[in-house]
Amino acid sequence: MVKAVRVHEVGGPDVMRIEDIEIPPPGPGEVLVRNHTIGVNFIDIYFRSGHYPAPGLPFTPGNEAAGEVVALGKGVKGFREGDRVAYVAALGCYAEQRVVAADRLIKLPKSISYETAAGMMLKGLTARYLLRRCYKVRKGDRVLIQAAAGGTGQILSQWANALGATVIGTAGSPEKAKLAKKAGAKHVILYRDEDFAARVKEITRGKLCDVVYDGVGKATFPASLDCLRPLGLFVSFGSASGAIEDFNLAELTKRGSLYATRPTLNTYTASHEDLMKSARDLLRVVTKGDVKIAVNEIAKLDDVVRVHQDLESRATTGSTVLVV
Repeated sequence: MVKAVRVHEVGGPDVMRIEDIEIPPPGPGEVLVRNHTIGVNFIDIYFRSGHYPAPGLPFTPGNEAAGEVVALGKGVKGFREGDRVAYVAALGCYAEQRVVAADRLIKLPKSISYETAAGMMLKGLTARYLLRRCYKVRKGDRVLIQAAAGGTGQILSQWANALGATVIGTAGSPEKAKLAKKAGAKHVILYRDEDFAARVKEITRGKLCDVVYDGVGKATFPASLDCLRPLGLFVSFGSASGAIEDFNLAELTKRGSLYATRPTLNTYTASHEDLMKSARDLLRVVTKGDVKIAVNEIAKLDDVVRVHQDLESRATTGSTVLVV
């Protein structure tokens, strides 16, 4: 039996309970991982609240973790007991142990701690596909990153800056603005106090942005579209403030034949080859120092309710990690 967070009914943070559950042994092609650290992300809130439907009830939340291999299923090659690994996987990470498909595991170099790994896998792989595949950021591009002080926002800002882009970030407070600036945003807009679309137009001298990365959702739409140059790309990859409601596609036409996409990490890392290529790129920029992972809180698994309350109120910055 292992300790795990269980959700028997969707709702607020207090629906999560710590329980003892039984973990089956790994099957063919699978590995049993003892989690040392667990990443906390907004997608965890989406599943817990019912915004995203879980496959069934009860379920264990969580989509990323880092730990060590403790058992191998039949036919697994390339891993052995004691290997340090990290992974992004379907629901089930808020637990002391879990079974993971071996082809979804990433070996961790000794230079990256478990805490850093749990704070970077989902957010970092997300940043990688956003910057290198969804829109391939190049030197001289003008990029707007909504919520630039958040966990994904800080990684996006650093990585885009390292690629030579001019990064414009938004933040909800002067304290968060300082973090966004430190992460590489050349300009930071306090979106609660300013008309951020007007400020983007002013900052860019009317040229606007090549791409907007928006993980906020309802609160920043449709103003995010007003920040784009003709033929620019609007990337909606999250909905921290609520989902964007249906809108008329003519809104894209009248702003200059804009493009819009709602991508997911699962699609961009569906194949083993794509996952490994993305992971190598992420490990490279982190090891090199181009991207530093800000783990701003390390909490115990028993504190998961309070951690979700803080994240849901958008009171956090950087990454939050649970330790088992």
